[in-house]
Amino acid sequence: MQIIDQIFLLLGLSIVVASVSWTVTQEEIFREFREFAADRSRSSDSLFQRKFFYVFTCEYCFSHWVTLLFLLITGFQFLIDDIRGLLLSFFAVPWVANQWMSLYRRLRVEIKHENALAENAKSEAGE
Repeated sequence: MQIIDQIFLLLGLSIVVASVSWTVTQEEIFREFREFAADRSRSSDSLFQRKFFYVFTCEYCFSHWVTLLFLLITGFQFLIDDIRGLLLSFFAVPWVANQWMSLYRRLRVEIKHENALAENAKSEAGE
């Protein structure tokens, strides 16, 4: 596979990983499960259980598990067509996915900030 195709697949796969990771670890639809997992990650007696449940509260950690799932499904190998390519993929995909999530978080903060400024200006104009 040509390098440009691999980069395109890396970007596409990382967007999917970012979307799944963000949704599970940040969005309202999974809030109850995330709160349960956060509680169990702090209060469980077993080290394994604490670490297992922590994964569902951290988008960076969770993105590696999502990447593993999608690498098993797709077999994507980055740069090298063997097990080393899978290993490179395992670290490249979540890194790019986390860049996407950082951009998304920054965009959301900027939008909330602009909305707050607009509401403030609207309330000042109404007074």
